[in-house]
Amino acid sequence: MNFIVGTFNTPDLFTFTFSPPASRNQEVSLAVARRSQAIGNHSWLGLSPKRDSSSDQRYLYATAWTEPPSVAAYSIQDSGNTIRPINSKPVRARSGYVCASNTHVYSCGGPTGEAFRIAPDGGVGDLVQELNFVDDKESDKPTGALHGDFGGLRHGSHSVDLSPDMRSLYIADIGRNCIFTYSIDDAHASSGKQHLTLGSKHIAPRSNDGPRHTWPHPSGKILYSLQEHTSMVDLFSVADDGVTLTHKGGVRIIPEDKDASDYWADEVRLSTASKTPRYMYASTRGLAAETKGYVAVFELHPDGTVASEAPICIWETPTSGGIANAIEPAPYHESFGGIEYLAMTDSQEGWVFMLGFDGREVKEVARVNLGKTGDGQVVQAATAVWL
Repeated sequence: MNFIVGTFNTPDLFTFTFSPPASRNQEVSLAVARRSQAIGNHSWLGLSPKRDSSSDQRYLYATAWTEPPSVAAYSIQDSGNTIRPINSKPVRARSGYVCASNTHVYSCGGPTGEAFRIAPDGGVGDLVQELNFVDDKESDKPTGALHGDFGGLRHGSHSVDLSPDMRSLYIADIGRNCIFTYSIDDAHASSGKQHLTLGSKHIAPRSNDGPRHTWPHPSGKILYSLQEHTSMVDLFSVADDGVTLTHKGGVRIIPEDKDASDYWADEVRLSTASKTPRYMYASTRGLAAETKGYVAVFELHPDGTVASEAPICIWETPTSGGIANAIEPAPYHESFGGIEYLAMTDSQEGWVFMLGFDGREVKEVARVNLGKTGDGQVVQAATAVWL
């Protein structure tokens, strides 16, 4: 099983090979299979849906922390051992997140967002629509806890995700403390309509939540929202229109005796063992280098609601995570023997960890360090995407 990792501070893409144990007597194997030259520093990676079942070719889209900022596209073949740059297109502000449908690439960061058509060769094509999250009466200034210098990313739009049916788009905005929802019109070229139409600006349950990332349940009926400032994950029911949200409750993803002001939550994801995920995973980072982060696991009902507000477990991460501690569950296989594996990236010391969850507890099962740059800086692992 292979996955790709980008970095915050080097123009590289790392292809990793992960092999679970074939028997109880064997250990897992995690190694860098290839290091490929990239267009720029890539803080976020997103794969296109697979176009052809007879080929392993995929297209990878990435936020590129270039000057000016851009969105980059790659052709991925041979399980990630061949990564070829296709092109890049500039964006108005540094992007924090990208995702792709069969027809479009979406980017979001700070005050703006973009929708690009996908070109026939898989590259980033024409700009279809630009989104503006700062109106004339609103200043784009920081609110809530800050960490690092990332421009508008620290106090603006931060993520963009598609609904499972690819008819809706969800954008979490940290500074405006809300989720923007959009309906998608794929036929906009012939219908004369906008590609994206605002459905709602849904204000977070608490005044200081700072929605960072969202993630949809495969049913499309539940949307999970990770709150960076309060270390909560909130659940929203999604109406049939795909854009109307109703708050159903939330869970705390750090230990009860910890102060949320010492952390900044990072990611929420679901288990991949079936079409009805049994677990929700959420990660946090420590604001200070000496403060360790956490990965929390919650059991889910088949409809995507949490079985209990109490987590199954909360595992302390080896470092603060730096500006990463991003988790990405691996595709599940029956040969795993009931263990679910997750890749976790760390920018503080440059680690890529492999975690295993057996239904009761999380354990680290392997780690690889990305090393240092020529001038002695840690190669800062950003995020992972499984092929």
